[in-house]
Amino acid sequence: MSGHSKWAQIKRSKGAADQKRGVLFSKLSKKISIAVKEGGSGDLNTNHKLKAAIDYAKGKGMPNDNIARAIKNALGGNAGQIHEIIYEGYGPFGTAFLVEAATDNTNRTLSEIKHIFSKNNGNLGALGSVSWQFVTKGQILVERSDNLENIELAAIDADAEDVRESQEGLEVYTRAENLNEVKEKLAAAGAKIAQAEIIKESSPGVDLSEEQKPKVEKLMNELQEHEDVINVHTSANL
Repeated sequence: MSGHSKWAQIKRSKGAADQKRGVLFSKLSKKISIAVKEGGSGDLNTNHKLKAAIDYAKGKGMPNDNIARAIKNALGGNAGQIHEIIYEGYGPFGTAFLVEAATDNTNRTLSEIKHIFSKNNGNLGALGSVSWQFVTKGQILVERSDNLENIELAAIDADAEDVRESQEGLEVYTRAENLNEVKEKLAAAGAKIAQAEIIKESSPGVDLSEEQKPKVEKLMNELQEHEDVINVHTSANL
């Protein structure tokens, strides 16, 4: 494992206050818009990143109207002022961080992300300083059930790259472009999918003591809460 088990994050998000939903939906809209721009179309059959972003947004309870509006704005060029930026840095105890952000004010966002790193005993790094540690892949979280063995076999048959069992269930890893295909095959096999998204994973990860984890988690939480941050990846095994 290398810091990308999102089970704890899922539990936190289910208990999030309603007033945070607006911020969440804004972030998800940016994520969808960027997927449209990167893929060059709003066609879910050819733009696998967009399909993953939409499925992820639906899993977070984002209304279909909001999703359609985000796609329409991106296709119409109204999201052109939004820039995707990846920040790289180090947190406490040598942990590496990749921060995906979407902003219309790059100077402001840079300053604020840098401040978050600094006040949490970390530092923002130069381009390429930590990205070499991370690999892009798909991650599917399957909730525990009596059918896990069959689901694991279905994942292997679907050419999943790796299947890991955890206390909560299964973590299935795929090539990014195969995420949606594997997800559909797992669902057909009876899997209850908690979340599926494209992630960046660092291997090997950084093991932390129980005393060290709270400081790294504090940095991760503050980054995730920033209004312009749409995803945070770390080498920390949390």
